Amino acid sequence: MADNLSNTAENRCLDFILGLPATAPTTPLKVALVTALGDDTTAGTEVTGGSYARQNLSVGAAVAGATSNSADLVWTGMPAATVVGVEIWDSSGTPVRLWYGPLSASRTVAAGDELRLTAGSLQLSLA
Repeated sequence: MADNLSNTAENRCLDFILGLPATAPTTPLKVALVTALGDDTTAGTEVTGGSYARQNLSVGAAVAGATSNSADLVWTGMPAATVVGVEIWDSSGTPVRLWYGPLSASRTVAAGDELRLTAGSLQLSLA
């Protein structure tokens, strides 16, 4: 997901790089699944129902301006849905959306199915 930072995340990155007071996200970061994509200012339509819950994101250190999930992301007991993308949120009391983007291909799941993003498949970069 290159160049898919929310406006909030872009501002926080610039503040950090320019040495201004920056607010680090509250960890763990969480990955949400969406059935309709959002944009820089508006969140997408998050999956609801079944046993769906946002999953914790684990990543390795960035190399050459990029990183990816270091462990599988697994959602079990999904509701019937067509998932078109993901969003990354922090864990603050009022969660902040940091990143968003489409899946390489939409995934349709039936009620009770599992959806898995294997380690390395959620690629994050600033380029």
